[in-house]
Amino acid sequence: MKVIVCGAGQVGSGIARQLSNEHNDVTVIDNSPDLIQQMADNLDVRTVVGYASHPDVLERAGAREADMVIAVTFADEVNMVACQVAHSIFNVPTKIARIRAQSYLRPMWQDLFTRDHMPIDVIISPELEVGRDVMRRLEMPGALEAIPFGDTHITFLGIALEDDCPVVNTPLRQLTELFPDLNAVVTGIQRGERLFVPDSEDQMMVGDVAYVVTDTTQSARVLSLFGHEEQAARRVVIVGAGNIGRHVAAELENSHTSVKVKIIEADKEKAVLAADELSRTVVLNGDALDEEVLREAGASQAETILALTNDDKVNILSCVMAKQLGCERSVSLINNRGYSGLINPMGVDAFVNPRATTVSTVLRHVRRGRIRGVSSVQDGKAEVIEAEALATSTLVGRPLRDADLPSGIRLGAVLRGTEVIVPRGDTEIQAGDRVIIFAMADEVRRVERMFRVSIEFF
Repeated sequence: MKVIVCGAGQVGSGIARQLSNEHNDVTVIDNSPDLIQQMADNLDVRTVVGYASHPDVLERAGAREADMVIAVTFADEVNMVACQVAHSIFNVPTKIARIRAQSYLRPMWQDLFTRDHMPIDVIISPELEVGRDVMRRLEMPGALEAIPFGDTHITFLGIALEDDCPVVNTPLRQLTELFPDLNAVVTGIQRGERLFVPDSEDQMMVGDVAYVVTDTTQSARVLSLFGHEEQAARRVVIVGAGNIGRHVAAELENSHTSVKVKIIEADKEKAVLAADELSRTVVLNGDALDEEVLREAGASQAETILALTNDDKVNILSCVMAKQLGCERSVSLINNRGYSGLINPMGVDAFVNPRATTVSTVLRHVRRGRIRGVSSVQDGKAEVIEAEALATSTLVGRPLRDADLPSGIRLGAVLRGTEVIVPRGDTEIQAGDRVIIFAMADEVRRVERMFRVSIEFF
């Protein structure tokens, strides 16, 4: 597939890396020669220096033959115009744009991004995506990750295994014997720097991160079995009143009315804006790295602190300070992936990476075949994929034990209607089933082929 990525920032480079590693024909456009040089040095992609919204630049990038344009520059307007030019002049089939300004996304303007006006096929709002991710962390406080699939009937959990985890050093096959009614499958294990798909004889160890696919109704039970029984927060401190912080506070006001929320914001104008927009949230204008400000915000009594500013250092340090004051749990927004290795040693419980969240959202629309959902794991080392099985799928109509799946792929769940089925050796996939699959990066293409519409379907 020929893809043009407009923007060589963190999101653009992440998308380009993922797609080029899968042997797509990728061209990256950016007006910064330095960023373009970095891309050319580090990735197997073509590069063009220039403004992505200019027709001549898009033409040099190969827009006439492109299958898709993904516009993720820092400027919403450049992204929108790039998609418009790609459609009007070059007839590019699929246009994806990142739109950060919430004004464009209000329901009253929903007709703006249509084929007759501004033809953008997919709108991505990082603030909304990250806000949803943060809310899921709040609702499942024991999980490092909690991502819904199958219309929320299925959840993908990332769980840290600590000393008090009762199922460590137990072969996975024994978990099935001990808990036969548990609708959950351990699909991946992160051990140090190694991420792998376990087999039935593998054991989980203290310090591992287990990636589990489960029936959503059993998520709390799964977390409990893995040693996590943290209670949902009743008092939350948010650091940062930007778009993400205000969005999370508004969601808590609307859907979690019993939760008490306080926001710390260093910028006076942002603090005033948040105070005007929010009705029950207490907004404090101050520095989150000031211990007295944290105390005033109630960090010592709070169950959770969410550090959601644009400054990674402020986010990490405010989490560390709040934990020292007595806050039970901390979640930090991290833009620089180099800082992710500092999270556990410094005592931060979980982090959210906007770049990874946005890349996962883009991949959902890039994947071929009947792919309904995608989430990137460990910066692209693996993916969780939700795929719809058609009658022509190679998995349909025979027991899974006969499917000859490679070691880098594991089925986590099958959704049939609203029933969640744990896949066993004798399970037969039916046409119309939605299958949740954990796949290492080098096996993603095979998953796409399994669920691609073949010519016989027509």
